[in-house]
Amino acid sequence: MTKDQYNYLGSQILDSCIAVHKELGPGLLESVYVFALLKELELRDINAKAKIALPLFYKGYDTGKYFEIDILIEDEIIFEAKAVDVMHPVYTAQIISYLKLADKKLGYLVNFNVGLLKDGFKRFVNNF
Repeated sequence: MTKDQYNYLGSQILDSCIAVHKELGPGLLESVYVFALLKELELRDINAKAKIALPLFYKGYDTGKYFEIDILIEDEIIFEAKAVDVMHPVYTAQIISYLKLADKKLGYLVNFNVGLLKDGFKRFVNNF
């Protein structure tokens, strides 16, 4: 995927998040925002899957443990949705870990429980 393709998808993700936030506002459960965002991306012909298992390996050995990515967009972009009052540093560590473990270049961490979406929207890169 080229940088232009990443940037295009990034703009579509932001626009989709804004549309969801305008429609629903803050204060709902994370699962509601995930469902709405999946629908919004589908309406834009963007492939997105929810609850993707990311296995955890140690020195090549499968630990039997896994993390769960909220949404994987076009098999390349990790999206983590939150609906919280306070964005704790552990959420940032979570998405950075997911990017490294899945070997993905781009990720978004979005808190929908804010008055203005721009205050809850963060972009992360990994060897981009």
